[in-house]
Parts: sequence; C-alpha cells; structure tokens
Amino acid sequence: MKHIFLILFFSFVNILKAQTIFTVEYASKADIKVFVAEYESQADLKVFKVDYSSQAKGNKGLWYFTDYQSRAEKSIYFVDYKSQADLIIYFVDYRSQAGWRKKTKKHILY
Repeated sequence: MKHIFLILFFSFVNILKAQTIFTVEYASKADIKVFVAEYESQADLKVFKVDYSSQAKGNKGLWYFTDYQSRAEKSIYFVDYKSQADLIIYFVDYRSQAGWRKKTKKHILY
C-alpha cells in the first residue's frame, strides 16, 4: 500500500510540473539561457506555445508564457548565440510536434 501511495504521489507531482515561463530582460536574472534554433534538427527541445497555463502540463515542450515572474516556474533569457545557451529550442506550429529531441537536457526544466 505504501508503494502505491508513493507512485501516485510522484506521478501527481510530475503532472503538476507545468512549463510556465517568464522572459527576463537580463541573463543574470534567468534560470535558463535559451537560444532559438533556425532549424528543428539543431534543437534540444521543440516548443509549442499554449494559450492557457492549464495546457502546459508536464515537461513536454508545451510552454505558457506568463506576464508575471511570480507565476512562472522558470525564468528564461533569450541569448543571441548558441554557445551562450543552456538549452536550444525550436518553436513548432503544432502541439503534436512538441517534445524533447535530446532527453539528456530534460533535467534543466525540472
């Protein structure tokens, strides 16, 4: 019974890990420095912007950009050069295209 409770608890916590993002003006204020790739093949993560925070469940590349830093789980800063980035993303047109290309970077958004 104890094991079932732990499994359910950690599953629930993982679901609550929404990707609510706030864009900061200075790199020093960011949790993550992000570079937007020109091509999908260059990205670590393919990102789809959702319209509501409730749609951004899990660490699956579904990002909701909030206007308030206090409501964000992660703050990001967009860098100009790939070499400056912690994470390279590519914005996709459809929700179904979102997801990790390089799962080794997945821990960055937890």
